[in-house]
Amino acid sequence: MIALIIFALVLSLLIIVHEFGHFIMAKKNAVRVEQFSLGFGPQVWKKKKNDTEYSLSLLPLGGFVKMSGDNPEEYQGKDYEYLSKSCAQRFAIIFFGPLLNYVLGFLLFWFIFFVGYPTLTAKVGGVLDGYGAQSAGILTGDKIIAVENIDVSSWEDVQREIQKNKSSEEIALKILRSDAQLSFKVKIKEKSFEERPGVKRSMGIVGITASDEVTYTKYGFLQSAFLGAKKTVELTLVTYQGLWQLISGKMSMRESMTGPLGIFFITSSVASLGIIALLHFVAVLSVSLAIFNLLPLPILDGGHIFLLGLEKIRGKGLSVKTDKWLSNIGFTLIISLAVFVTYNDILRVYGAQISKFFGG
Repeated sequence: MIALIIFALVLSLLIIVHEFGHFIMAKKNAVRVEQFSLGFGPQVWKKKKNDTEYSLSLLPLGGFVKMSGDNPEEYQGKDYEYLSKSCAQRFAIIFFGPLLNYVLGFLLFWFIFFVGYPTLTAKVGGVLDGYGAQSAGILTGDKIIAVENIDVSSWEDVQREIQKNKSSEEIALKILRSDAQLSFKVKIKEKSFEERPGVKRSMGIVGITASDEVTYTKYGFLQSAFLGAKKTVELTLVTYQGLWQLISGKMSMRESMTGPLGIFFITSSVASLGIIALLHFVAVLSVSLAIFNLLPLPILDGGHIFLLGLEKIRGKGLSVKTDKWLSNIGFTLIISLAVFVTYNDILRVYGAQISKFFGG
């Protein structure tokens, strides 16, 4: 029950932030907002204030902002209607939804870096046979304090500095053993492996594993902002790389996509790790939602932006018939995708039980 509440709160936050972006920019551009709705199914609460009806429905798996005159069939040419506004104004209204999701992701990353997050220390938990660390004499329990004269305090630091020198024949490690500082020259092996289907990555290996000792890493206010922005940009690049892998067929859609059911189980698992892990997951979801919404597909914000660009070039909008046809295609695509990822989630989570039930 607690997991379900957390899941609902996470989705509601992402949806409210997104729809509030559309709402606030519509208000700024003097567009009348008729409805601000969260969820779908039976309404559990509603209240009308000025021209807007605010409502909450039972299932928090969606939401929308209904603006006057946003449907060509209902458009009457009033100044307060959405379609009366310029392409630039309508672009701002559409774009501000995903933009606020993107900003939310950045702010959460900033907060995480500032308050601190758990990370493994630089203590060696194990030494692998046949690698440079064993030959050099490094022992389990040693604490790495520098790599190539660069001070390190976490296992993340150790990995980063080793990978910077992965092409070298050997690497200098400074170790704290008991109260003594020792220096070692450790041979490094560069190996390639498939990170995900179609994507290869090389890695430097010295043959050490991390211990289970944990510490909290945190940064100053401004440095946290920089790291939060860097993390957001890195996540964006990785997401677009993943999308390209999907389009080019180098990555399986079945293996790389998940829907509400999958997100629910991931949320449940992450929440058990603590608030910081949950906030990190929400930040990733928020940035991912922004990127997904900006894809140039009908119904999505990116599709509307694409059509605005087309309108700007042509000097006129699409006909009512064409607009309706595109909306139906977009709706069909989104529903089909939702069915596919849900079916995939069911197989991923309950596949073994289903197979057993049918005697597989």
